[in-house]
Amino acid sequence: MTTPRPLRKLGFLHIVPFHREDPARGLEEALSLFEHGEGLGLDSGWIRTRHIQYGIPSAAVFLAAASQRTTRLELGTAVIPTVYESSLRLAEDLAVADLLSGGRLQPGLSVGPAKHSDEVAESILGPGWRGEDISYARIERILGFLRGEKVDRHEREIGLGGVTELSSDRVEPHSAGLASRIWYGGGSLRSAEWAGRQGLKLLVSNISTAEQSDVFPIAQRQQIDRFRAHHPSGDAATVAKGHVIIPTDNATAQQRAKFASYVEARTPRTQQVQNGRTLIAPDLIGSTSEIVDRIASDPSFQGSDEILFELPFQFDDADYRHILRELAENIGPALGWAPDQTV
Repeated sequence: MTTPRPLRKLGFLHIVPFHREDPARGLEEALSLFEHGEGLGLDSGWIRTRHIQYGIPSAAVFLAAASQRTTRLELGTAVIPTVYESSLRLAEDLAVADLLSGGRLQPGLSVGPAKHSDEVAESILGPGWRGEDISYARIERILGFLRGEKVDRHEREIGLGGVTELSSDRVEPHSAGLASRIWYGGGSLRSAEWAGRQGLKLLVSNISTAEQSDVFPIAQRQQIDRFRAHHPSGDAATVAKGHVIIPTDNATAQQRAKFASYVEARTPRTQQVQNGRTLIAPDLIGSTSEIVDRIASDPSFQGSDEILFELPFQFDDADYRHILRELAENIGPALGWAPDQTV
């Protein structure tokens, strides 16, 4: 039997939902939730990135704001799909947010095609979107910017009409150490191996790829092992696993009914391989003991250093606070984790 890795960190992953008529309220509730998570002693708060949806599209902007409302919480993105980003502007924005946070940013990135229909993709990305670089080279370019690699041979003065400005030889501002905190959102053996060779951190979630196995925990653990086998740090390389986990202890009757209905509606998609290759893990719902038992018996959890509780899209602020409280006060300690109260 595989020996579980010690659980080093616990965090949460939020889509930052909002209503069309009042987006500011949703943003404020999410910022308050990040404050709440830090107050509970959780290690990290992460956000999903969504475009043309009712979820946060501007990861660096939101996390820069969250950095001013927290002092210790690590702030992550899971993940930014780089097809929608300018490599230069993303590197600049991440560096600014990291500096404002005091070096707490944990950016997760991914490559791949636009996830919208052809008509929508052309509307938002322009007529040349099919020729956009969606290869790993896109992230390698971003990493170079974040590492401070030269984009010009030297600093130079530029002037117009007697006014002179100094131009840097690298992308500015530079945040030392940020490049070493980049994660890759992987879901296949190929992506896991590439992330390992690049020396990145690996994010895995409740969606994966059937390759050598169509059993979700086994397939995902194979990716984790492939990642570490090709990482310069070997077995010490860091993996975080996101999963929808819904504790029912101390929930109201109304909440328990809502939680059960949510999971029931999502379960059928987990019972077969989707589109020939896509595996979706079932949500975890139940008491602390039931959740801990499931985590302890799952090889993908056993191979992870950090667990991120993915907060469901359709829940209310009170539901999110319930999940975070149960995570910090009951589930985390049952997994051998202790909250950090140095706020």
